[in-house]
Amino acid sequence: MIIAEQEDNIIKDTKKHVIKVAQKLFSEYGYLGVSMSDIAKKLNITKAALYYHFTGKAEIYEKVLNEVFSNLTLAIAEVSNKKTIDKKLHQLIKNYLNFGFKEKNLIKALMFKLSPNDPQMVKYIIQLRKQTVDLIHPLIQEMIESKKLTTKVDSKLATSLLTGMMDGLLLEYSFLNKKINSEKVSNQIIAMLF
Repeated sequence: MIIAEQEDNIIKDTKKHVIKVAQKLFSEYGYLGVSMSDIAKKLNITKAALYYHFTGKAEIYEKVLNEVFSNLTLAIAEVSNKKTIDKKLHQLIKNYLNFGFKEKNLIKALMFKLSPNDPQMVKYIIQLRKQTVDLIHPLIQEMIESKKLTTKVDSKLATSLLTGMMDGLLLEYSFLNKKINSEKVSNQIIAMLF
């Protein structure tokens, strides 16, 4: 019994390590730029050993996206400890931009469809994208209710505008390979939208 538990723990630790290494590769090169061979090489293992733990690249990428989404959820949830709605919004934008800049290509995947050859992965990414927007929406709704925005503003549209603006900036900075000043950008977004 104890030996089986130890083996389970070793397998779990191995999978976590694979996910961590794959996350770095996907963030650097994107989904289409990474192969199972690349992951195995980076781990210094054979492809067969990698296939022992995962059915393929899509499964690894899904696990990576789950990890990234969990971390993004924490970054978004972190804003709830701020006292005022203005500080919450400012922190939300900063956290989203900082996180997105750190996870450039993984966040790009949440913004764009990957490859029409993998409709299941595209569907999964669209689902994660919707969940991300759904996490931001309550804060925008709170802005409207606190009369910071007029009640004529549709909260879902305002959420889409905000996330679209942040995503666009992340893409631009990523393509130009520029570092983002999230403090300054956050102040500018708030000034323009709210």
